[in-house]
Amino acid sequence: MNFTFYFYGGARIVIHIAKKPLLDKILHRKKKTARRREIEIGDLLEAILRRADEFVPSESGSILLDDPVLKFETPEKGRLYFIACFGRASSNIIGTSIPSNIGIVGEVYTSGKSYISKDVKTDTHFYSGIDRKTKFQSRSIICVPIEIEGARIGVIELINRKENINYEQKDLTLLKIFAGYTSTLIQNTLDAKMFEKLSRLDNLTGLYNDRFFFESLEKEVIRALDKNRDVSLIFLDLDHFKEVNDTHGHLAGSRVLKEVGKLLEEIFNKTRAVLARYGGDEFVIILPDMDLTGAGEYAAMLRKRIERNIFIKEAAGPKEKALNIKGVITCSIGAASLKENVMLRRKAARLGTVLISQADKAMYQAKGYGKNRVCLARGRL
Repeated sequence: MNFTFYFYGGARIVIHIAKKPLLDKILHRKKKTARRREIEIGDLLEAILRRADEFVPSESGSILLDDPVLKFETPEKGRLYFIACFGRASSNIIGTSIPSNIGIVGEVYTSGKSYISKDVKTDTHFYSGIDRKTKFQSRSIICVPIEIEGARIGVIELINRKENINYEQKDLTLLKIFAGYTSTLIQNTLDAKMFEKLSRLDNLTGLYNDRFFFESLEKEVIRALDKNRDVSLIFLDLDHFKEVNDTHGHLAGSRVLKEVGKLLEEIFNKTRAVLARYGGDEFVIILPDMDLTGAGEYAAMLRKRIERNIFIKEAAGPKEKALNIKGVITCSIGAASLKENVMLRRKAARLGTVLISQADKAMYQAKGYGKNRVCLARGRL
């Protein structure tokens, strides 16, 4: 549980922020575009509530966001999560949720309209369950919706105006401004997450790119050394790929590479494997916690799948046709493991380089033996 102390006007309040796994879940939303921007979501949510409280001093306040999966799959079971809040016993509710159609927050979320309740005792929309949980007594509430690109995703609320002053329309106007800040914050966070994801991926196949592969390999080597475990590497090169490009064109070649990427994802979907396009028609697979024998078994399975696969079975568009390429594309595979093929008296980055070299050398042996086969690295380097 994250919380921060800060002061204003001689008073102290505590803002509680939901834990990162919940923030990641709630912010797992689709975004159309991406820009580079680093954002710490917890810090900014805290700042928004802090400013809202400074401009409209209140005894309690919260930002609640919906569950994006339930929202679309089973809207009748939608929920709003307390992802940032302050006030007495607010630590008891941070990270918890309520149905998205309950209480004043539920009314604002479902209707999309801002709301002032100057006396909750006479308000039929008021839900007292949170008061019972926190031993808090709500008297008045203002609440406004939070939207992203026209889609409602949550609400921001303040409870009990301080100094015995009731909430007014100008308070609601100010809270709308802070709801806009929250919306912008979440948009920017989505942009940053999307950019981070895209920067790791190969544009053609959707697998990881070579830069992310090198970073991951070094991390897995360090992890293997720390835990006295193994890590293996598969290096794959397509055979006769140039024939497809020469016969059917580069667009067909690109489709073949995409389909190879899909095969890799199918074969390794239940493992911790890191799948990457190394360049051209070469692919690499990091297999954490797997020895050379296990890597060889996966490599043999992969070789058979590619050999038997019929590529481009469906037309990609009205001006293209299915090619049903069979018996042309095969692959040569080399595999190596840290414990079997690398002398460990080196820095982690260097160990990863040697592991690549050993798997690459084994792949070229497979090529030399006639292609369409698997070779395991021998000896240590």
